[in-house]
Amino acid sequence: MDYAIGDVQGCFDSLQKLLKKIHFNAECDRLFFLGDVVNRGNKSLEALRFIKSLKDNAQMVLGNHDFHLLVCALTPHQPNRKDTFHDILNAPDKNSLLDYLLTRPLLIEHNNALLVHAGIPPQWDKASALQQSKLVESHLQSGAIEKFLSVMYGNEPAKESDCLNEEEVCRYAINAMMRMRFCKEDGELEFEHKMDADEAPSGFKAWFMHENRALKNTDVLFGHWSTLNNISVERIHPLDHGCVWGEKLSALNLETHQLTSVRSIEVS
Repeated sequence: MDYAIGDVQGCFDSLQKLLKKIHFNAECDRLFFLGDVVNRGNKSLEALRFIKSLKDNAQMVLGNHDFHLLVCALTPHQPNRKDTFHDILNAPDKNSLLDYLLTRPLLIEHNNALLVHAGIPPQWDKASALQQSKLVESHLQSGAIEKFLSVMYGNEPAKESDCLNEEEVCRYAINAMMRMRFCKEDGELEFEHKMDADEAPSGFKAWFMHENRALKNTDVLFGHWSTLNNISVERIHPLDHGCVWGEKLSALNLETHQLTSVRSIEVS
């Protein structure tokens, strides 16, 4: 069986509880993690080591917290007081764990579904989304990783245009696929608001609520947005159920679409 799992965020014990509930068998089952496997929880190192140890039986997309770990580890940028991935930064196998993250994509296509951390802008079709993901991935796996990561933080450009340089194109793609919640129909991003989808700021909608969204006939699975409630949009599957905040960690069976959840057992 194949399962998509929402934001683990260092909640290793809850992850093990969930895998026991779905009777995960590493010999034949596959796990697809929707990003943010580290940070905020207490066992980022155990979570990342475990996912890496599954080899071909686990895949993951990069989330904003995973990306933040890379920035803090590979540039002069310092962790902030809320970050809890110091166990990884001090681990003897730090370099192999970072190398693993650097080879993770921003987007996975699986059986005609798309798996991403935050979302896909309304104006992107599948080919555009995959192309933007591959562009960023090529930089993450280049020899100039410190230079690249050092200029990827920032809210600009807020939208796409023909005059963007490659650095700006990558920053927009990272922000869209790792951080987006609300946007305009043309993909203009907004980062101030984190409430539920029905409380959008003026002029914006949740990225998946735009009527003319190019991917409205494609299943999209994502994490990142733990405050979403009672979302009923065809082919939209939000799977961050707030484990690190004392709520639930969930797995979606990608064949039957059965959702299995466990209550968080972490102490944040």
